[in-house]
Amino acid sequence: MVGSVEVGSPAPDFELRDQHGTPVKLSGFRGGRVVLIFYPLAFTGVCQGELAQLRDDFIPYAPADVQVLTVSVDSMFTHRAWADQEGYSFPLLSDFWPHGQVARAYGVLDEEKGHAVRGTFIIDGEGVIQWSVVNPIASARDVADYLKALS
Repeated sequence: MVGSVEVGSPAPDFELRDQHGTPVKLSGFRGGRVVLIFYPLAFTGVCQGELAQLRDDFIPYAPADVQVLTVSVDSMFTHRAWADQEGYSFPLLSDFWPHGQVARAYGVLDEEKGHAVRGTFIIDGEGVIQWSVVNPIASARDVADYLKALS
């Protein structure tokens, strides 16, 4: 891990495929805000708890101009199975190949383990990072912090 991108800096643009194979480009959300959430791996306990909390406690209360994008190194097919099983309707983006390229650009790729740590970035309508938090793999984030940062 090199160190995450700084608040106030431009968010690195990217295009990844979601759980349905649809290309999703970060810059396609300009004019609105994005909560970009990196997590280590699908079907794991802490990640499942975090994404369930997003589904149940964040998305229903988030401002209307906010889009949630989640990213892991899992394949699109893994994301589809997980989204179907858990009822995740937000984009689960695959940073599978080139492996971890987007997580690396945001400074949240654990190079030794080959997956992201828990990094969250709030990006404004101009594509600038306004808030971020990076937690170790074992430490879950609290979506209440996202709501506070967006208010």
